[in-house]
Amino acid sequence: MTNLKWWQTALFYQIYPRSFADGNGDGIGDFIGMTAKLDYLKDLGVDAIWLSPHFPSPNWDWGYDVSDYCNVAPEYGTLDDFKLFLDETHQRGMRLILDLVLNHTSNEHAWFLESKSSRDNPKADWYVWADTPPNNWQSCFDGSAWTYVPERGQYYYHYFMKQQPDLNWRNPQVKQAMWDAVRFWLDLGVDGFRLDALGTIYEDPDLTPHDVPLTMVELRRLSDTAKTPAETRLRDKYWRDMFKHQWGGPGLHDLMKELRAILDEYEGDRMLVGEDDDIAYMGDGNDELQLVFNFPLMRTRQITPPHIRKNQKERLSQLDALPVRGWPCNTLGNHDCSRLHTAFGDRIHDAELARLNAALVLTLRGTPFFYNGEEIGMTDLLITDPSKLRDTMATWYYDQAVNELSVDAAEAADHAARMTRDKNRTPMQWSAAPNGGFSPLNVETWLPVHPNHAEGINVKDQKDNPASLLNYYKRLIHVRKSTPALVEGEYTPLAVRSQEYFAFLRTLGPSTAPLHGSAQGGQTVLVVLNYSDQRQAMKLKVSGFKTARVLFSSSGRSKADEALASLTVGAFEVLIAELKP
Repeated sequence: MTNLKWWQTALFYQIYPRSFADGNGDGIGDFIGMTAKLDYLKDLGVDAIWLSPHFPSPNWDWGYDVSDYCNVAPEYGTLDDFKLFLDETHQRGMRLILDLVLNHTSNEHAWFLESKSSRDNPKADWYVWADTPPNNWQSCFDGSAWTYVPERGQYYYHYFMKQQPDLNWRNPQVKQAMWDAVRFWLDLGVDGFRLDALGTIYEDPDLTPHDVPLTMVELRRLSDTAKTPAETRLRDKYWRDMFKHQWGGPGLHDLMKELRAILDEYEGDRMLVGEDDDIAYMGDGNDELQLVFNFPLMRTRQITPPHIRKNQKERLSQLDALPVRGWPCNTLGNHDCSRLHTAFGDRIHDAELARLNAALVLTLRGTPFFYNGEEIGMTDLLITDPSKLRDTMATWYYDQAVNELSVDAAEAADHAARMTRDKNRTPMQWSAAPNGGFSPLNVETWLPVHPNHAEGINVKDQKDNPASLLNYYKRLIHVRKSTPALVEGEYTPLAVRSQEYFAFLRTLGPSTAPLHGSAQGGQTVLVVLNYSDQRQAMKLKVSGFKTARVLFSSSGRSKADEALASLTVGAFEVLIAELKP
């Protein structure tokens, strides 16, 4: 193995704290529960945890509206509970990164309460204020991006909901206060941060209006009803054009350099990963973020071999072009989108496709991220009763669709159920017991537990079942960790015209050029992911190799060695094999 950083070799696991483990029996996840599940994560093969916001919050956006950057939400526990969780994580050899919300605070944060109190307050300029709305900018959650405050007789700007006012990062005092919060957690020993919505921190300083002829609710309605390719293209254009002046304003790269410099003051290779796919945020390779997500991989309704190959060709070439070669970062799910099982299934072979896509993330070049519950096959839960929704974005849309656009209530409820993030944030399913083992019997959980927890979609039922998805994940993760080429090897696609299967090499050796045999200490590994429900016969030609030793097969093939010239994979099979000269 070469001298890689810990975040390059790690498997990351995202915990949504409200829904992971309820330790005190109140229907809400907490640090007591999370700490009790650390051995589960260690046994799974997790190396690092990304913890979604745990800060005090009025929860209009479930933690992404922060009211205190240096404390713990009471429903999750105390700061001492957090310190114990962090220590126990480190004791098990795992790392912890926190969610850092830079763009905005809660409107109940002490800073905003001061800022809105008067135009003469010392924090008057800590947020973005205007006497009248200077343009037609929209909030991506709830209509106009400008909200009136009578105390000041002015409007404040918010890219997200009105309860999330944007900070004025052009004010040096704001920057210093936020950097103090960053140091607070670094001093406690956290290993880095995932940066939330970093592209929204700076807007167009000229406040240029958008030219989309729709309101926010009308655009969301178009998103619901778009069917034809032309309608879909128009929808995508409108989304880009409506918000293009509210993203990526000047100053972002300098700000990221300042943040990176703070982390570099600390020992232990503290790291930053951005909620963005723009590799420009990786700077020169040493002065901004270490990772950004490969979101284009998941921006498709169906994962197919051609889509993967196109994504890898574009993504890796972009990373290679950086002054210091960039490191990839792959994922297919998080708390803001449909679960992997639901998002990329075909409603016939969902289980098989979920296994293929898990293998994809674990075998592509780069750092893999998984979202809690994916390892047991958790699926979206559509909550069609609007009164039970907790996602303010969805409840606002339902109300606007019915009352402003006169959409039928049942249709609006169905669309709200599909667009809400509640569907993929339901409690972790630990057992087939009532409430899925997340909370005790007769306790109302903050979101309903998916009924399929009683049908084997839970940890307890899968733990001792060798054929379960959970044990499939464990085996795959073990193969990844014990196969150096899968962690740091180069990527070379094979069978590049195949529509049915995705085949590629991961090559590690003194020479990084693949296809020339394994030098002493090197390794070349073949990965084949068959996305077809039919057996696939292939004649692979790899210079210097004739056979492959099977490391992993989802079909349970009995042969230890396979001939490359006459290789056959079964329907939906995952095959990983080390090539032999």
